[in-house]
Amino acid sequence: MGLAQQKNAARVVIVGGGVAGLEIATALGKQRLPHNASVTLVDADSAHVWKPMLHTIAAGTRDLAQQQTTYLAQATDAHFAFQPGAMSGLDRERQEIILNPIITDDGRELVPARRIGYDKLIIAIGSGANDFGTPGVLEHCYMIDSRRKADDFNQEIRLRMLRSMTDGKTLQVAIVGGGATGVELAAELVQLSESAEAYGALGKAAKFQIVLIESGPRILASFPEEISAATQKRLAALGVTVLLNRKVQAAQADGLVLDGEELIPAGLSVWAAGVKAPAFLSTLGLPTTRGHQLIVNDDLQTADPNIYAVGDCASYTLPGESTPLPPTAQVAHQQARYVIELLPKVLDSTHAYAGKGFAYRDFGALVSLANYDAYGSLGKFGLFNGGLIKGRMAMLSHIWLYRSHQARLYGFWRGGLLWLVDLINSRLRPSIRLD
Repeated sequence: MGLAQQKNAARVVIVGGGVAGLEIATALGKQRLPHNASVTLVDADSAHVWKPMLHTIAAGTRDLAQQQTTYLAQATDAHFAFQPGAMSGLDRERQEIILNPIITDDGRELVPARRIGYDKLIIAIGSGANDFGTPGVLEHCYMIDSRRKADDFNQEIRLRMLRSMTDGKTLQVAIVGGGATGVELAAELVQLSESAEAYGALGKAAKFQIVLIESGPRILASFPEEISAATQKRLAALGVTVLLNRKVQAAQADGLVLDGEELIPAGLSVWAAGVKAPAFLSTLGLPTTRGHQLIVNDDLQTADPNIYAVGDCASYTLPGESTPLPPTAQVAHQQARYVIELLPKVLDSTHAYAGKGFAYRDFGALVSLANYDAYGSLGKFGLFNGGLIKGRMAMLSHIWLYRSHQARLYGFWRGGLLWLVDLINSRLRPSIRLD
């Protein structure tokens, strides 16, 4: 390939290595794109964890090292480039993204602020919890919406378990948000407590009292009412206290202040309510929602035809619908598949290319209560239109979603080997993180 060809090669840049971003980078990197286009993934972190699994990392019921995908290793295997850094801005005229400098914990600047040029840009930076401006949340509550934050919470809860062993006091954990993340974290913490008991004095002393606080009339509001009721009943049987129709007014070091000035004491507070995209997206000069999501068209393009947005940071409303698609891994995966199919055709076209339009199929939703139970609603199509599943069938369906994601990243055989390794480790290693 001559120098002129190299200079003219299109540059595909993907910002965000979550479900959508990493699947797009892997698929495009493995195929030969038209005109030798290059693929670069940019992310502020060094590794990826499937987001629906973060609550297990936070509780320590799964090993972070086993479940993460390191970007540099994946880039080598899938033939794309990886650049570390957090996007902070966009120069649309020069077609460059702006990255913050990389700073160490002790304040040293490892890498200065820099720019990366693109011809086609895919923004897939996900979302985080929304504190709704509630006083004290950022100072006193943990969030588990990223790999690093989930690991930080896990380190802290293990320290608190050690303290409980020495002072004999019960640790109360308050979780704000009765969506899937809050519900699943509550169940995982119950499993952590019960598993710890098998390891001697630490477990006997480190009992939890878990309070789950939901501002609405029921938990799992996006699920059918039957699943919400069954899940709440199961949580109660596991010892979790569920408070409904209660809003958090403020967070303090010693707990959460609810409406009516009632204080819920808590040694640890977790904020798992609400979803919002990074605020800087609203400064890029592109239309966004109040939650900073980039508004996209049927081809998942923003107002700039060279910039696409997918996953939690994108807002797309299906034709005939009044509300946008929810920020779920299912939506992110389907949008990724559409971009993977569309982009090579766009790059190969000498004129503006319009795809057939993104079509979403609702395959239902699942919630897993650790090893205790699981519930799911089936998609609204086919023979099982809107049906419900529970127990082992729902658990296996939840596992299959994760293993399918791994297969898309590593391939069928390597993904299967990773599943086998996990099964072996579950028999040989402690069931919870104890280091």
